Amino acid sequence: MKNKYNALILLLLLAFASCSFTNKTFDNPDKDKLLIQVITYVLERGHFDPKNIDDSFSEGVYEDYLKQLDPLKRYFYKSDIEEFEKYKTEIDDQLKAYDITFFNITHERLLKRIEESKSIYKDILNKPFDYTIDEYYNVDFDNVEYAKNKRKMKERWRQQLKFSTISNYDALIKENDEKEDGEEKKTIKEIEEEARGETLKSIDAYYNDYIDDQERKDWFSIYINAIVVEYDPHTFYFAPEDKDRFDQQMSGKLEGIGARLTKRMDNTKIVEVISGGPAWRGKELEVGDIIQKVRQDDEEEAINIVGMRLDDAIKLIKGPKGTTVHLTVKKVDGLIKNISITRDIVELEETYAKSSLVKKNDQVFGVINLPKFYIDFQDYRNRNAASDVKKEIERLKDAGMKGLVLDLRNNGGGSLQTVVDIAGLFIKEGPIVQVRSTGEPKEVLKDKDKSIDWDGPLVILVNELSASASEILAAAMQDYKRAIVLGSKQTYGKGTVQNVLDLNRMVRNNSQGDLGALKLTTQKFYRINGGSTQLEGVKSDVVVPDRYSFIDIGEKDQENPLPWDKIEAVDYEYWDNNYDFDTTISQSQARMLNNEQLKLIEENAKWVKTRMDENTYSLNYEEYKNKMQLTEEQAKHFDKISEYQTNLTFESLPYESKLFAQDTILKEKRVRWHESLSKDIYIEEALHVLEDLGATHNTKKIAATREENN
Repeated sequence: MKNKYNALILLLLLAFASCSFTNKTFDNPDKDKLLIQVITYVLERGHFDPKNIDDSFSEGVYEDYLKQLDPLKRYFYKSDIEEFEKYKTEIDDQLKAYDITFFNITHERLLKRIEESKSIYKDILNKPFDYTIDEYYNVDFDNVEYAKNKRKMKERWRQQLKFSTISNYDALIKENDEKEDGEEKKTIKEIEEEARGETLKSIDAYYNDYIDDQERKDWFSIYINAIVVEYDPHTFYFAPEDKDRFDQQMSGKLEGIGARLTKRMDNTKIVEVISGGPAWRGKELEVGDIIQKVRQDDEEEAINIVGMRLDDAIKLIKGPKGTTVHLTVKKVDGLIKNISITRDIVELEETYAKSSLVKKNDQVFGVINLPKFYIDFQDYRNRNAASDVKKEIERLKDAGMKGLVLDLRNNGGGSLQTVVDIAGLFIKEGPIVQVRSTGEPKEVLKDKDKSIDWDGPLVILVNELSASASEILAAAMQDYKRAIVLGSKQTYGKGTVQNVLDLNRMVRNNSQGDLGALKLTTQKFYRINGGSTQLEGVKSDVVVPDRYSFIDIGEKDQENPLPWDKIEAVDYEYWDNNYDFDTTISQSQARMLNNEQLKLIEENAKWVKTRMDENTYSLNYEEYKNKMQLTEEQAKHFDKISEYQTNLTFESLPYESKLFAQDTILKEKRVRWHESLSKDIYIEEALHVLEDLGATHNTKKIAATREENN
């Protein structure tokens, strides 16, 4: 089986170097036009779902590109947009002719408007803001019209800057109020002036260090990505500098705070906190948080990154090991919090599988946490997720394990090869997943190893951030009725495969310089029952509410996702066991109906959704302050969520405990993990399910024995 996978991987790699991709000559002397020519050619022939480059496609590129250039609608005027409108259905024709007229016109106009904006914001911040006026700022930029004239543009900037400054104003007032008797206090006038000054320094730094530093090629990359994202949300163009960063990430080491970021509208949002990294150790930054400002340790002023390009924001947040970055963060629940993080090297080691023992009612259970489906493509036998999980299962069995929880929460996926091998640890043999490429017959990846490493009760934990490979494993175990899937209503819903192509390989005798790389979607996954995991993900057998239950966070909430579809199922047989899944699931559901902690979590999830849907904010300080105080009071109602404590005790396996004497850092990581598990209601319920499964197994065995005797 492994040889077959290696052959498949090699085949995919060779596909990009084959004659089908290189029999065309690309020799346009203009680098930008050459890039358009190469990328459109590759997408047409290599993407899983090639698009018709027509007027509809053109309109999509047009809308997305302008949104990327001016997300806050504070540069372009309505007259600019009216002028651009004639290109709305012409971009497709320009792409076919390798014409970049639309880009040239918008780029030239953007630079002009940016230059004009400098005098606008400086003039506004040179005058006091009146926080006693009743006025409101709308952040629903999709439904805000472009300014018709300079007066309205200046008013838009005034509201945006006042909105950015009011948090500075509030912080300075609180700081002033907390001064001890005898300390000199500032007047409201002085506080207002200082708050404006902080905003001015932040905006100046943004323009001086980032906007003015952008070259034409940087803006052109935005245009290219507006084109490729029309295919699907995972197709992406890497400019040469971006490709270098991507290669560094793939090497297994990340230098920074240990968090992955994305751009959603004008916000820089946390999509993953990497296990073991600085942000993870600090326990303050969470998935869904929005970073609003960034300050370096050696600087007095924070830089506002709202509306900033993601690459520019990342440059500010990342930094050398040992340096500290200070972030102003809008939490998932809407509260504003300042978080300081000391940067460090985030090692791949923290994505490896780890296990723990737990005793419950005189029975021993095991928990395996798998953050990624990792693999060494150069040497599969060196280390991979499947071999590590296998080792942990054997160790847990030696310790007397009666049931296993496989925790795939927040696992974004990884190697397809390891998914099939891990699934094979729990079944005798059979198909695991179907893979389809455009125009090619489907391939069924199977487990052919008849040995079974664990045939006891199995629960798989998932949430909305379990994606791709995680969904394949959970789906296969669900289809075989081998495990009970417990967690969110559905997983992320990413059922596609991407490959990265070095575009320089497409051009012979390239004299135009580095063209970068293109990540494009080439295949789609399907369950063995024929259904795709795309969009729908995997629906849990036991649905447990969590704080992300009502937040738009999955594949279906991205732009231009590929559709769900279904292909023919393959032959497979249900797992032959004596476990009563239906009774166990009913018992779990009944237990959760009366669980006060889960009710509070669901209430919190609904409250968070309400907060995130707010688009209008008061610029009257008293109203702003009252709203913030009310939010803080409401948030305190949910403090009990983090105070929850089970009566379960978790411990490391004997082999790992011996390592603690030499590796105190490993010991600290495990202590923190075990503390987290002891407060985890989802782990607690998974263990209840394992216990119930074991009980039904015994009941069925007794019933079967009686039937045989009769």
